[in-house]
Amino acid sequence: MNFILKIWIAYLLDLVLSDPYWFPHPVRFIGKYITFIENRIYSLKNKRVYGGLLTFTVILTTGILSYHIAKASQFLEIFFLYTTLATKSLGAEGIKVYKILKSGDLKKAQKELSYLVSRDTGEMDEIQVVRSTMETIAENSVDGVIAPMFYAFLGSLMTIGGISLALPLAMGYKAVNTLDSMVGYKNDRYIDFGMVSAKVDDFFNFIPARLSGLLIIPIATFILGMGIKRPLKVFFRDRKNHSSPNSGHSEAVFAGAIGVQFGGKTKYFGKYFEKPTIGDKLKEFQCDDIKKCYRIMFMTSFVGMILFTIFTQLL
Repeated sequence: MNFILKIWIAYLLDLVLSDPYWFPHPVRFIGKYITFIENRIYSLKNKRVYGGLLTFTVILTTGILSYHIAKASQFLEIFFLYTTLATKSLGAEGIKVYKILKSGDLKKAQKELSYLVSRDTGEMDEIQVVRSTMETIAENSVDGVIAPMFYAFLGSLMTIGGISLALPLAMGYKAVNTLDSMVGYKNDRYIDFGMVSAKVDDFFNFIPARLSGLLIIPIATFILGMGIKRPLKVFFRDRKNHSSPNSGHSEAVFAGAIGVQFGGKTKYFGKYFEKPTIGDKLKEFQCDDIKKCYRIMFMTSFVGMILFTIFTQLL
């Protein structure tokens, strides 16, 4: 079975099955492995060195195990490729917040959002909940959708011992992303220990973020009838208005397409920060804007699959 068929089966499995809560997702095991190592080395003196050791140990272990999984069975390879994609689960989490807001239960919406973002949600009003939900969908359209696709397709062009590196690269990326989400914070505990994890995540998202913002998401917004001119205008103007070197690229296109302005006052770990703005405030945030983000993200995943398929077939 060739790789294109495998990755499309994996993509369709993601759209149908998502990530059931009962399912022992590989990322959970990566997270447990990170915690296991962290608990044993965090107390050591040189936080940056041992944090770097954590990073490379987790990525290398994940890559090696994934290689042997791909070698063992093409069906296992498809299954694990499916677990690297998060299109439906990301959309479902956003729609869950949307439905709770529609029911009028702001407190419950704040609580649900707290599972998706690192910012403090307890004091948010409805507009802030909507904005935060949209921002996380926009940002994670790269982290959870386009980047793992990119690395799977890239890995399919390389082999070791006759085994494709599609799964090792895609799962290796998930390890990078999990490390960043667990230790890549700029707080007192992780400012040094998580520095390498954060930098490695920035490196691995560099190309996918720019491909998404410049090409994949604008095509998706055009297909959805949201135009392409304004998203690209905001992309070129505001994509660097973010503390992350990568997150602003996708957020700028989403903001431009919907006509809202991301950024502003946000609370993290008990402290308020004034985030740079992204987009033009053509209107105030509305609950239904979450559904617009949802549609853009789904179309982005489909466009990404099509473009990556065409590109790899031309090589």
